[in-house]
Order: sequence, then structure tokens, then C-alpha cells
Amino acid sequence: MSNSTIPSIPTITLNNGVEIPQVGLGVFQTKEGAEVEGAVQAALEAGYRLIDTAAIYGNEEGVGRAIKASGLPREEIFITTKLWNANHAYDDALRAFDESLARLDCGYIDLYLIHWPLPMEGKFTQAWKAMEKLYGDKRVRAIGVSNFKPNHLEELLKATETIPAVNQIELHPLLQQAETRAYCAEHGIAVESYSPLMQAGDALEHSVIADLAQKYGKTPAQVILRWHLQSGLIVIPKSARPERIRENLDIFDFELSTDEVQQIDGMDQNQRIGADPDTADFK
Repeated sequence: MSNSTIPSIPTITLNNGVEIPQVGLGVFQTKEGAEVEGAVQAALEAGYRLIDTAAIYGNEEGVGRAIKASGLPREEIFITTKLWNANHAYDDALRAFDESLARLDCGYIDLYLIHWPLPMEGKFTQAWKAMEKLYGDKRVRAIGVSNFKPNHLEELLKATETIPAVNQIELHPLLQQAETRAYCAEHGIAVESYSPLMQAGDALEHSVIADLAQKYGKTPAQVILRWHLQSGLIVIPKSARPERIRENLDIFDFELSTDEVQQIDGMDQNQRIGADPDTADFK
């Protein structure tokens, strides 16, 4: 993609005034080293400005190297990383942040998320208080959560001062998370979709999606990503293949009608492919 064809990606303004690009690159399961560096390089060349990683992915260093090598100004790139589950205790969370920042070597983090609530441990409010300190110290521009359901958010809001800016959750046409999205909307929390296409591909093969792809001359993935955008969601499709990374951003030259968005809304089956946040306890 030459500079002349780099798309202008819309942004969403978070509840603290920070703007986040509405489409980004996720690097879950992208290997550290050449693979993740190549993916991030391809994404930045294509016009992506949001890169989403996590401590547990093991590829923060590669993400940081690729961003530095791009030559783009740091303030043009929005970097998200996440606090892993073993580090919810207050001091552990502060240390884990320092370690992530050192690996990324990027000066500051744009968005720092609690990766999972681990309600059975009961420490996510401690982690959040550590993140509030990081935010107050201006070491991170926004703080948020990932995989939080309304019951987890309710507990967090009762115990702490700051409303999360973002809740990043598994979200795709077969798992639309209406209750969580409604709660987030009510409290001004932006929703970010991970696994937006489903890893298993069931949504890609659905007749509604296939018909719309044919109508618009787009791939099924592009139709689904367009649905995320028009639903007001931030979306972070993952790929390590440069051609797929470019394809996932080629979604700004068509628009689904209200009726077509509703057709996709009608595909919801509450079909989760990842762990349930109420019971996920991996550390």
C-alpha cells in the first residue's frame, strides 16, 4: 500500500479524552522475533496506528523494536499492553508494568489493561489501584480492563475511583455480548473486540456473511470487520501475513445498510471460543 492509499482510520474518544484508532493489529500468538516484527512493520506501512500486545504474549520486545524501526513519531502510534494474571497484587502490578515498559522500550504506554478478572482470587481491585497510580503518574495515557463482565465491573467501580476507559472482550457475530456492551455504554466504557472474526471461522462461513461479501465484492472477514466498525466497536484483528493485514484494513470503501447490520446482529448464538471470565483462573 503506497502512502497515497493509506486509509484514514476513524478514532473513538475514550472517557478521559484520549483518542484511540478504531482498527488495530492484535499480536496474540504471533511469535517473538521476525514474525511479530514483520507483522507490526506491515501493519504500520499499511496505515495501522494501534498495536495491541500483552505481557503473556511474549512478544513485547519485538513489537517495540518494530515500532522503533518504523521511524514514525512515537505519539502517532497507540500501544496497548496488558497485566498478566499472576501480578494482581498492588506491588506486583507496578513491577509488571515496569517490566512491560522496559521490553517495549517506548517511553510510555497508551493503554494498559488488566488481562483477566480472576474473580476467585479477588485481587483485581488491588491491580486497578496500581493502575490508577500509573495513570496519575502519567506513565500510561489510559487504563482499562479485558474480559470483564458486568458483575466484575460493578465490583471494580464500587471499590475504586476511576472508571475503565476500555473493556476488551471476545466479540464476534456469534458472541455479541449484549449485556456487557449495554453496561459499558451506560458507564462510558469503550468496548474493544478481540477474536473479531472467531478463530474457528464459523462466522466467516455463515450464509448472511457470504451473501453480503458477494454483494459488496469483499471478503467475509471484511464484512465482519465493517460490522464491528458500524457497531461502534474498536476492533483488533490478528494476522501475521502482510497481505491479510492489508486486507483487514481495506474496509472503508463500503457501508452496510441498517438492515444488513441487523441481519448480522441476528446471528448471535452466545458462542464463546475463549475461556469464561467467571471461571478462567490460569496464571
